[in-house]
Amino acid sequence: MFLLGSLVVLCGLLAQSSAQLAGMHLPLNHDLPMSVGHCRPLHLGQSLPYGMTPVISTYPTEHLARNFRDGFRQGLLSGGILGFLEHMPLLSYVRPAGSNAGGLVGVLGKVISSIPILNNILDIRVTNPQLLEIGLVQSYDYHRLYVTIPLGFELKVNTLVVGSLVELAVKLDVTAEVYAVRDIHGRSRLVIGDCIHSPGSLRITLLNGLSPLQSLIDSLTDILTKVIPGLVQGVVCPVVNGILSLLDVTLVHDVADLLLHGVQFVIKA
Repeated sequence: MFLLGSLVVLCGLLAQSSAQLAGMHLPLNHDLPMSVGHCRPLHLGQSLPYGMTPVISTYPTEHLARNFRDGFRQGLLSGGILGFLEHMPLLSYVRPAGSNAGGLVGVLGKVISSIPILNNILDIRVTNPQLLEIGLVQSYDYHRLYVTIPLGFELKVNTLVVGSLVELAVKLDVTAEVYAVRDIHGRSRLVIGDCIHSPGSLRITLLNGLSPLQSLIDSLTDILTKVIPGLVQGVVCPVVNGILSLLDVTLVHDVADLLLHGVQFVIKA
């Protein structure tokens, strides 16, 4: 009778344990046998079953994007991006070839040479450089980040003939691609991909200028439209390439793991 009672109790406990296991969501583990819970490894880009959380982030997900954006911004500023913008050699690109300051050769140089007043430009000074609010979006499959870096500054153009010729306000976006990789030891890290100025984002507006010289102002603006995007990109992208090493290690690890697993953490407002 004692043995029979023990068997009844044992069977009851086994049945209860089986029921509890059946109601649990097994974590993603590639080391588990394929038959356990019918788990199969997920490929990159494949959506996760409801309830599975393969990545445990140290940062709350709702704060992760903000922390990454803030860290990226601080990295740009500490990397000296505003100082680099302020010292862009615009004058050497606007003054025509053959002048004291050198300049572009070829078609653009000929265009500038055909506008006499531009031969007398003494100075093009970048003032009030600003890093505006950084934008952050994930790709449609959530495996990549696109960081939009909006920049603004003013240009003051002085000539021998009329002194202060024009003041212009300039805004331009540079977009950096960020994605995650694993090294041979299985550690995740972030990598900078393409870094380019965003086509169509350049905006040049007149702050102050002489109305009789409008045609010349238009010509100068056309030249700056051709020159500025490449110069700004050449200034910003080297700074961007060094930013990831300045970010918090835990933050980088969490973002990299989420990107590798295709988990959305940048929520559009």
